[in-house]
Order: sequence, then C-alpha cells, then structure tokens
Amino acid sequence: MVSFDTLSAREVRDPRSTPPHVLPIYATSSFSFDTIDQGIEIFNNIESGHAYSRYANPTVDAVADKIAALETHGLGFEATAVMVSSGMSAISTLLFGLLKAGDKVLAQGNLYGGTTQLLVSVLGQFGVETIFCNLRDLDAAETMLRKHPEIRLLYCETPANPTLACVDIAALSELAHRYNAWCAIDNTFPTPYIQQPFAHGVDFIVHSTTKFLNGHGNSIAGVVIGRDRELTRKKVWNAMKLAGTNCSPFEAWLTHNGMKTLALRMERHSSNALAIAQFLEQHPAVARVNYPGLSSHPDHELASRQMRNGFGGMLSFELRGGMEAGLRFMNRSQLCSLAPTLGDVDTLALHPASSSHLHVDKTLREANGITDGLVRLSVGIENPKDLIADIEQAIAL
Repeated sequence: MVSFDTLSAREVRDPRSTPPHVLPIYATSSFSFDTIDQGIEIFNNIESGHAYSRYANPTVDAVADKIAALETHGLGFEATAVMVSSGMSAISTLLFGLLKAGDKVLAQGNLYGGTTQLLVSVLGQFGVETIFCNLRDLDAAETMLRKHPEIRLLYCETPANPTLACVDIAALSELAHRYNAWCAIDNTFPTPYIQQPFAHGVDFIVHSTTKFLNGHGNSIAGVVIGRDRELTRKKVWNAMKLAGTNCSPFEAWLTHNGMKTLALRMERHSSNALAIAQFLEQHPAVARVNYPGLSSHPDHELASRQMRNGFGGMLSFELRGGMEAGLRFMNRSQLCSLAPTLGDVDTLALHPASSSHLHVDKTLREANGITDGLVRLSVGIENPKDLIADIEQAIAL
C-alpha cells in the first residue's frame, strides 16, 4: 500500500465505461505512455498517438478533423487541418511553414488590414517580399507571376474584407500552379457552408474560427486546412509545433459547440444581409453598397458561381458624408454593437478607416475602396425589420 501523500498526488484512473455523447475537453499538457518503447514509436511517427498537447490534443484534433470534413464535404477526397490559437496565427503559421528568405508572395491590396501588416511588417523583415496586385485582373496577376519566379504563394480573400470584392478562385489557382506556386485563401467570411475553395483548386484554406464557425464570440482560434495531407503535416503542422501556435483544447471545444448550428446560422445571416443590402442600396445617404448578393455588385456573377446557399452575412456600405458620416452612424446605432470582430449571432458594426485599417497606408486603402465613409456590418440573426429600422435612424441626416 502506498502512503497517503503519494496516493493524493497520483492521477486517478479514467472510470469511463461508454463513449461520451459530447466531445470532452482533454485539459492535459501531456500524455503518458504504457512503455518507453511506445513513446519512442510515437516520437518517431511509427505509431500514431498523443505525447504533448503542443504537438496534438484529442479535443483539438477532433475539431480540426470536423472542419476538414466540412471543407471537403461532397468533393470525394480528404484534407488535413491544423488548429491554431487565432485567425492571424493560422495565416502566420501557414506563411512561416511554406516560405523562406528570398521567396515572394502575390496578394491583393484589399486584404484584411492585419494580414497586410503581417505580410509587409513581419514577413518583410525576414526577407519575404509581398507584391500587391489587383487579382481581379488575371492578366496582371499572370504578368507578376511570370516576372517574379520567386513567388511561391498566391494569397487571397474572397469576398475580401471589408469591400466584399471577389476574385476568381479557380483561375487564380490554375495560374499559381502554372508558375510553380501554391494558392491559399481566407475562407472566414463565407465558411464552407457557402463556399468550398478546394472545389476550385486551392492548396490551403485558412479560417479565423473565432468568427462564423464558432459564431458566438466566446473563443479565439484559427485553422489551416491543406489539400495535400503529407505537405500539410510536414510544413504547417511542423511550423505550428515549433512556433507554439497550437490551439487550446477549451477554445477548440467552444468552436465545436458553435459549429453545430453553422448551417442554420449562415442561412439567417445571409437572408438578413441581403435584406439590409437591398434597403441600403435605395437610401439617398448611401453612395455604394458592397454585397455580392446584389445584382448590381460588379462580382455578382462570379460570386454566384463560387458560392451557394446564399452570399454570407458580411456587407459594407459607403456613406456620402465621409468620415463624419461614418463616425456618426457608429455613435447613433442602437442595435449594432461596436466591436472589432465579426461572425457573432448579433449584428456588429466596424468603421475600417478608424480601426482595422487605421495603420494601412491611406493611398493603398482608398485605392481598394476602403474610404473614410465606409462602414462594415457583420449582420446577425436578429429580426431584419428591427435591424433595418435601427440602420435607417442611424444614417438619417
């Protein structure tokens, strides 16, 4: 018989006799081996298994596998997903895993502001140059790929944040592969319920799962999904393991709970966003509405080919009064929460020029439609009549 203090310090035996109905949270930093031989085999990838939660964790792995299954649903192949600590962590882990000094990235100028800063300010200091180009112009994109053989990655968002401009995923993927580059896309806005980039040939998909996948604003996490399972394991998983960008089991568990209602939420987000966009399009105080579900949107036809089940819950609109009108709307709104995120069940408003794109060069920002009067809405699942009434009073002169 062991002593009392030894018994107190020992881990208890798992008494589970049947599988849990809901995914449990494996709140453990490490996993014990039956024998040292088993540990050696796991570390040498001879036997699959868990060793340390920075490398892999059952809760995190289960949620990553589910996201990969959603992104490949109906496509006839499997992909590999690596969950990480945030959406920006997903982008940085992908970039650090794929690129080295001397490589170049081809990207659009209307990316999320944080992504632009990461590419320019962080990757730039490690010798990776980013070339910004209008990726809607396929000739211009090909010219850049031909002129710069050092381009190893073509990175895009569609719809873009916050202008909702769309690019041709299939055409850009084909161009990237023709010039020996990978193609990666941020699919946070539409989610796999509305858009499956793997169907159009991309190599990697990133998400801020904080947003629509979780949908409830109570966790921060991200994910990288790779079409080539061996490449993803070798490049992305290894970068995650060594950089320590791993996802917390609790954050993964919250993401899993949110994803259970993903299809239902995205249907309501989309229908509400379309109703609001149609209202704004007719309002005299509004100069432009950016929503790919509108027939007037310049990328409506392209979006209709690439998207299904609606056009998502994100839109932006430009007020004629510029900065003053944009800030006035933010202060007047009663139902739109002023929060620097998106994808929650309630409606969120953001003024990019004074927040997300504050540190992006104004010339670059305005050249890509991110003006001082632009307001971005993440449309929630509330009653659309209430939302429209609130927006109407907030933009009244």
